[in-house]
Amino acid sequence: MPTDESGPKKTTRRRGLLGHSVTVAAATMVSRVLGMVRDVVFAVLFGAGGAMDAFFVAFKIPNFLRRLFAEGAFNQAFIPVLSQVRQDEGDAGVRRLVAATQVALGSVLGLITVVAMAASPLVAWLFAPGFHDDGVKLAQTADFLRLTFPYLWFISLTALGQSVLNTYSRFAAPAITPVILNLCLIVAAFWLTPLFEVPMTGLALGVLLAGLLQWLWLWPSLIRLGIWQPLNWRARHAGVKRIAVLMVPALFGVSVSQINLLLDTVLASLLTDGSVGWLYYSDRLSELPLGVIGIAIGTVLLPRLSSQASADDPQAFQRTLGWALCLVLTAGLPAMAALMVLAKPLLTVLFQYQAFTAHDVSRSAASLMAYAAGLPAFMLIKILAPAFFARQDTRTPVRIAIWAMSLNMVFNLLLILPLAHVGLALATALSAWVNAGMLAWQLRREQRLPAAPLWLPGTLRALAASLVMALSLLLLMNLDGMALPADIFGRIWRLALLVADGLLVYTLVWVLVGGRIRQLSGH
Repeated sequence: MPTDESGPKKTTRRRGLLGHSVTVAAATMVSRVLGMVRDVVFAVLFGAGGAMDAFFVAFKIPNFLRRLFAEGAFNQAFIPVLSQVRQDEGDAGVRRLVAATQVALGSVLGLITVVAMAASPLVAWLFAPGFHDDGVKLAQTADFLRLTFPYLWFISLTALGQSVLNTYSRFAAPAITPVILNLCLIVAAFWLTPLFEVPMTGLALGVLLAGLLQWLWLWPSLIRLGIWQPLNWRARHAGVKRIAVLMVPALFGVSVSQINLLLDTVLASLLTDGSVGWLYYSDRLSELPLGVIGIAIGTVLLPRLSSQASADDPQAFQRTLGWALCLVLTAGLPAMAALMVLAKPLLTVLFQYQAFTAHDVSRSAASLMAYAAGLPAFMLIKILAPAFFARQDTRTPVRIAIWAMSLNMVFNLLLILPLAHVGLALATALSAWVNAGMLAWQLRREQRLPAAPLWLPGTLRALAASLVMALSLLLLMNLDGMALPADIFGRIWRLALLVADGLLVYTLVWVLVGGRIRQLSGH
């Protein structure tokens, strides 16, 4: 029972995939910028150590579980099943599936939340072994956990609502939800913390309020959609079991990724003092274009591919995937080139103040260039993995991810001695290329990889324009008078000129070699 022209679909405004991707990218950019503002506010108002360490631990634990249970693993399992049910059973089946999934997800995570709150001293003891000798800090962590852990319940139900809206091509409201968290924490830092004897209690309360507001934010959009029943606690649907089965390998994949990141941090802690920080700041900058470009396109891509897979339309599936490959490389290749060439100016403008010295900038710039070398691969993974998830195949991308992450540790051990912290960043980039290459090879074996004419010409245009842009930036940076001055406003102005030059040169060359916006529209 197809629903292409029924129910809520009738009111969906026809927009190309590019338009939806821009919507998600813009909201992601706002969220990332506010996240940086939030970090600056925390640093200025509260510094580091003491109760602030306790808050960070209390916030990280539910955040870690959110990544496991809510956003990544749940979306990868839920959206393909939802698309299949929509195709086979129509909106009536979707209503039952969404209600039943909400009951199952809310019940399981509600139980976890209640147990964790009751056992918060034990949870703090397990996750913060460094606090064992500091009874005050350990007790503060437990107190904060009682406020932050309900965030897991709220944000998991929020992820459910986001998945439903994305499946029906409503991307704006879900994309804005992360902005609410950063706004709540900034507001809490200024207006709630003065109300408590331990100021960070106000931050923990801000996390709780953010979870509630993110959930409530989606209610109007879900109600207007017409397939959401917030109080239907008796709903049952066989699709819930299928979602649970698909989530198991996805959860394992996310866990392996987190363990790999932890091991990277452990290795960095064995190096010269400052290595962990250099990797942190360079990773933060490389994550910005990844979130704005790769994650935004992947968010739009999964519902569309899931719908086409459910409709058994392989040609449309390949066209959509070819569009995504072309778009992500058209944006990802210049982002890689810009980060590699402008690594030092970017870090200088953003961080070289007071305790963060020119030496720190130089060391961070080296690892940023290494991370940037893998940026297109990170983006490709966000595009190629949904081609498996959309067909309810979560095992293949997870198996490939485990191979790539195992190689990452091998690369770490090979590169850490000659290149120190830069070797760790380069190992991450190399393993990302292995991951992307294995995903593409497997799709080719399954005859799902788009034909070269759908993505190769656009990739070559982007590569040519990126090379010319990089050369122009290098020439401009070596001109007299373009060195970054000492004052902050002068630094910002010079960096703005470099960025404007890069954008202009890339756009002009891209157009001259045949690039056109309509080629990227994704209609």
